[in-house]
Amino acid sequence: MRDTKESRLLLVLLIAIAFALITVDIRGGEDSPVDGARQAAASVFGPVENGVSSAVDPIGNAVTAVRESGDRHDRLARLERENAALKAELGSDDRSRSRLKQLDKLLGVAGKGQYGIKGAQVIAIGAAQGFSWTITIDAGADDGIERDMTVLNGDGLVGRVTTVGPSTATVLLASDPDFTVGTRMEAGDELGFASGQGDRPLRVELLNGKAEIKKGDRLVTFGSQADKPFVPGVPVGVVSRVDPSGGDLTRTLYVTPFVNFSKLDVVGVVVQAPEKDPRDTVLPAKPKPTPTPTVTVTVTPSAPADGPDQPEQ
Repeated sequence: MRDTKESRLLLVLLIAIAFALITVDIRGGEDSPVDGARQAAASVFGPVENGVSSAVDPIGNAVTAVRESGDRHDRLARLERENAALKAELGSDDRSRSRLKQLDKLLGVAGKGQYGIKGAQVIAIGAAQGFSWTITIDAGADDGIERDMTVLNGDGLVGRVTTVGPSTATVLLASDPDFTVGTRMEAGDELGFASGQGDRPLRVELLNGKAEIKKGDRLVTFGSQADKPFVPGVPVGVVSRVDPSGGDLTRTLYVTPFVNFSKLDVVGVVVQAPEKDPRDTVLPAKPKPTPTPTVTVTVTPSAPADGPDQPEQ
């Protein structure tokens, strides 16, 4: 339709008629004179509306589902974060309890041996010096740590300090192949030298090739001159194998260390040696052997079976 004066007048007239019909319909209520026309229109356009609605509703439902899914995802993510935080808190408590237990054992060893110690925590494994079995601790020169000090934990000998910085220090572990410490057998005077073998048992060369040693015997550190690098009496390990002497001047033992070098956390550096050798007092109490139950079987002779009557003599 062209935009003319007549077309504009027609548009205004149609709008006026529409408003008039709306007014009549509202005032008429259920008896509205246009109710029949509205019903006829509904019967014509209703199916079309339903079809459009059925086509559009899945999309709307999908949008709603995505929106609600996002809300559920946010709630799930929030719950996961809260659970992770709770687990971290519980884990922190577990670590704290573990460290308190380790510290308690460490103080027990220090008390038995009368060692003056500086507590430290392992913060790294390995070092720039190229040692294969070392740890770094969070204590250094500012804490009174010096080179060639003995390092132990609640189980026994850990190693010795090799390098010292202001706030950290490097410890060579007793399992390192370059590590050697003088040892003494429990309840005896048999001396030897223990060397690290990585993840294998320590190798101990006893000075007495005829020494009577058996599996299960235990060793402690013999101590060094001026107590450096080793103080005496620190538990080293348990004999796991004894090589035949074969008439040699020395005898070779293999010793399982008390310390688990792959699980080190809280350690102590001996900054003050004991006034006297604690000997074997730092060693833990030997476990009591579990008695083996025995079964006693008593055989009771049975009565002889009845046989045929014997003829009288």
